[in-house]
Amino acid sequence: MTQSNRREPGQERHRGAVTLRRQAIPTSTADQRLLDSRARADWKTRDAWRALRILSEFVEGFDTLADLPPAVSVFGSARSKPDSSECQLAEALGAALARAGYAVITGGGPGVMEAANRGASEAGGLSVGLGIELPFEQGINDWVDLAIDFRYFFARKTMFVKYAQAFVVLPGGFGTMDELFEALTLVQTGKVTRFPVVLMGVAYWQGLLDWLRDTMAGEGKIGPVDLELICITDDVAAAVRHIVEAEAALSSEQEAVREDAVARTAADQQAAADEAER
Repeated sequence: MTQSNRREPGQERHRGAVTLRRQAIPTSTADQRLLDSRARADWKTRDAWRALRILSEFVEGFDTLADLPPAVSVFGSARSKPDSSECQLAEALGAALARAGYAVITGGGPGVMEAANRGASEAGGLSVGLGIELPFEQGINDWVDLAIDFRYFFARKTMFVKYAQAFVVLPGGFGTMDELFEALTLVQTGKVTRFPVVLMGVAYWQGLLDWLRDTMAGEGKIGPVDLELICITDDVAAAVRHIVEAEAALSSEQEAVREDAVARTAADQQAAADEAER
C-alpha cells in the first residue's frame, strides 16, 4: 500500500464489545436520540427497547463497582491545561486521597479529571474513570485503572453518587455545576446522608457562594443551614480531613443505631421471657 492510500486511524468509539472508527461513528449519541425523539411512533416502538439497554448499563455499573473500596468522586473541567493551578491541585488531591485509603472516581476525561486520576495512580491508589458517549470524543485518560463507558448520563450519575463517600469539585463548567448541584440537592433532601461536598479553588467559587448567600438564601429560596452543606478550601489536607471526619461521624452514628437496636431486641426478649414465667 502506498503512503497516499494509507488510512489515518482517526477517532475511535467503544460500545461494549463493539469498536467504531471513522465513518462508522454515528453523528448523534444515545442520550440525544432518547431525549430528542419527538414522534409518538418512536415512543411506542423504540423507547421500550431502550429500557433494556438502560437496564444493562445499571447492571454493568453495579457489577463492576460492587467491590470498590471507599471512594471519592472528583469533578472539574476537561478543558483545564496540565500546568493550570486547578490541575496541580487535582493531582495533589488525588494523591492525598489515595494515601488516605480512598479510590478516586472521575469522569475519566482530560484536564482536571486526568490530573486527579494521575495523582491517585502514582500514589498507589485505585483510579476509576466513568466515561460518557459524547459527540466530541474524549476517551478515557491513560491514568485510569478501571473504566466504564456509559451511553446515558443518568446511569453514570448514579454511579458517581452510589460508590462515593464524598464529592470534591474543582473549577469547571456546566457539567461540573450539574454534578455539584445534584449532590447538594440529594443531601438537602435527605436522599444521601453525611455526604461531604468540598469545593476547591476559593477564588473561582467565591462569586457563586456570594450569590447563594446574598440572593438565593437572602430571598428565602434556600435556608441558611443549606449553605453549611458546602466546605470550601484550597488546602488539600483540610479537604481530605473533612471527608475522613464525616465518614467517621457516620460510622459512629451507624454503630450507635446498631447498639440501640441490639439493646431494644434484648429488652424485648427479656420482657417476653418474664411474661412467660408468670
